[in-house]
Amino acid sequence: MENRLKQLFEFKQSQQHYLFDKYRAEIWSEELFKWLFLGGEESCRFDLFEEKEAELKNELTVFLKQLLVEKTSDIVDSFFNELCSIHKILLSDLDAVMKFDPAAKSHSEVLMSYPGFFTIVIYRIAHYFWNQKIPVFPRVLSEYAHSKTGIDIHPAAQIGERFFIDHGTGVVIGETAEIGNDVKIYQGVTLGALSVSKDKAEQKRHPTIEDGVIIYANATILGGKTIVGRGSVIGGNVWLTESVPSQTLVFHKSEVIVKDKIDVSKIIDFSI
Repeated sequence: MENRLKQLFEFKQSQQHYLFDKYRAEIWSEELFKWLFLGGEESCRFDLFEEKEAELKNELTVFLKQLLVEKTSDIVDSFFNELCSIHKILLSDLDAVMKFDPAAKSHSEVLMSYPGFFTIVIYRIAHYFWNQKIPVFPRVLSEYAHSKTGIDIHPAAQIGERFFIDHGTGVVIGETAEIGNDVKIYQGVTLGALSVSKDKAEQKRHPTIEDGVIIYANATILGGKTIVGRGSVIGGNVWLTESVPSQTLVFHKSEVIVKDKIDVSKIIDFSI
């Protein structure tokens, strides 16, 4: 028993430089979202708004120190200084939802109940830390959003402004994907790699989606050399592994047969 516990403890010690309070980081992301977008006491009094910022800063500092990040204070200050720019882009994403989703009745409805928008917020925050070469933390943020919404966006992906994910369940956007401005994606879309070989980890493995593209439900677009040209529409259930030029319509053709109801006794019996 003692030897077993020692082995477990030695492994835990060897992982210390990777470990921080994952669950507190997830709560931090929720609190940051609320601080940026939702009501509460901090939206009524500026002094409380400032206090909340200080609290968020302190917690972020703790996370980064636990990850042994150098110049932690500079990175924390830089992030909060950059938040206004990130917030501006997120407001353009919010406006895209209101513009293109007829079911969206108000900004409040989107902010409190739309999984696509929540995931985009977490992605843009995680993307900032990824670009700062912060280990682990951006992946924890993105995987929290994934577990909550069913939308998986790697924090390294490059995504432009006014991005709209409708419904969202099952969307996967890979590490080297590049997405332009004014792109709309529906549920089940995969922007993936043709190969998952480890020796291709440093190559561009995921597709490029140019400005103004619409990708409908369950379409799969694969490959680092695959480019979907500006203004194209990719229909539902399409499997695409090669580039298409601008203003292209790509659709999956299936046959649907509609018949009048027939006598059930004449239906072939497939029971075994």
